[in-house]
Amino acid sequence: MKNKAAVIDMGTNTFHLLMVALGEKSFDTLYKEKVAVKIGQGGISQNLILPDARKRALHTLRHFRELLQGEKIDQIYAFATSAVRNAENGPAFVKEVREQTGIAIQVIDGEREAELIYKGIRMSGCLDQTNALMMDIGGGSVEFIIGNEDQIHWKGSFEIGGQRMLDLFHYHDPILPEEIDKLNQYLFQHLQPLIRAIRQFNPQQLVGASGTFDTLTDIYLAGNQQPKSKSKHKHLLPIQAFREIAAMLTHLNKEKRLAIPGMIPMRVDMIVVASSLICFILNHLAPKDLLCSTYSLKEGALAEMIEKVSAGLELTVQPWQ
Repeated sequence: MKNKAAVIDMGTNTFHLLMVALGEKSFDTLYKEKVAVKIGQGGISQNLILPDARKRALHTLRHFRELLQGEKIDQIYAFATSAVRNAENGPAFVKEVREQTGIAIQVIDGEREAELIYKGIRMSGCLDQTNALMMDIGGGSVEFIIGNEDQIHWKGSFEIGGQRMLDLFHYHDPILPEEIDKLNQYLFQHLQPLIRAIRQFNPQQLVGASGTFDTLTDIYLAGNQQPKSKSKHKHLLPIQAFREIAAMLTHLNKEKRLAIPGMIPMRVDMIVVASSLICFILNHLAPKDLLCSTYSLKEGALAEMIEKVSAGLELTVQPWQ
């Protein structure tokens, strides 16, 4: 009988629940859900979780707990990232979640986040022997990894996520050219370690994980009237097609962006600055295409569980309170 387990990824913008049955080499999805909690909204630049965001988070986690109990899953792996780890009231929030829902949250640092993202991308089949630059654009932080299917050469986490970039630079809608210029100057200043690593390891491929990259893929496929296969975990987005989409996004206001086929409401605000970040990266890299992995942190956590199952080790069970 397969082990049932679940991963909760508490991102700055979106909370994800993934319930699975684990096999020795793979997993079967039992149920998944994502909720635009926006726990970083309004407070991320002050390193705070504001009361309304806290209420949304607790409401969502209570809902997740009901689903988990209904499925009789007690192996729960809940991860919190940038918004919670940097919030002054983050520890109090973690304690409150445990008291009210019984869910024990692991607040992970950026290095651990990058490692899990890498394992998720590797499971998607996006990597080979060629060095790739992998990136995951969160609301609070952005993780970069350089490596291949065998190993990580370099990894880094930068607190320059979509919500932070939005708060700092996207004051007008559509965004102004001078705001993009200021964003690029900011990125150049803060991403020097990444730029040096690109020069050192010379990645030939760019792989984007989940989130923004899922939406960019959806826009590309919808624009070409192509269906998106749910069974595929990697998708090809030609660089020229991405550049055309990014240029379109910067010239449209929110209402018009929402009308783009493939766009989803939870991405519509941050996708402009996120696309600008990808354009910045492409100025330091010359890949033939952009690969988009539907797998990221959640699946990376599952990959680690599968390794334990394959080794005959027991998974750690989190008891409900």
